[in-house]
Amino acid sequence: MLDLSRERDAMVDSQVHTADVTERRLLRAMRTLPREIFMPKSKRALAYADCEVEAAPGRWMMRPRELGMLIQAADIDEADLVLNIASGRGYAAAVISRLAETVVGVESDEGLIEKASASLAAAGCDNAAVIKGNLREGAPGQGPYDVVFVEGAVEETPRAWFDQLKDGGRLAVVIRQGHIGKATIFTRSGETIGQRVAFDATPRLIPGFKREAGFVF
Repeated sequence: MLDLSRERDAMVDSQVHTADVTERRLLRAMRTLPREIFMPKSKRALAYADCEVEAAPGRWMMRPRELGMLIQAADIDEADLVLNIASGRGYAAAVISRLAETVVGVESDEGLIEKASASLAAAGCDNAAVIKGNLREGAPGQGPYDVVFVEGAVEETPRAWFDQLKDGGRLAVVIRQGHIGKATIFTRSGETIGQRVAFDATPRLIPGFKREAGFVF
């Protein structure tokens, strides 16, 4: 395997750190994890580029800058149990695993689950696992969670994600309305859900997450 440590350092220094991502554990994770093993071989030349990368037909990895900003905004603690919705090939789960106690990834695509599991094992992420499930339903049997982290944008947010948060838990997700996207942190306090916008972002929509009637958020 090629040594791409210089490329990882350049990614962090020129894309992530310059976007006011200062959490040391997060920066260390992004400097050390080989992002290229979490993407198709045909796309590995883009591993450290400032762009989204198609991980599978219709499924995209977030730009390193936006991923780092959203993870930092989620304020993940080393004792946290994190649910990663739409794990794809597992890169976000790998990064989060360096910050949290345990990461449960949910993915609906069997092929992506297989690839993510192999890459997480190769990267030594023993505290992260990707399981098969409906992305809208999450993984209630493994929760409740301190953080629910969604990799990609949605136009509406299923109630099931909020229901799986612990009291004080955070949901980190980018909400798209047309060409406008807002990285939003929802926080549960009892039966109340508060929210704040962390930054503007426009990652691609996760397939199947266009707005439907009947959703509050």
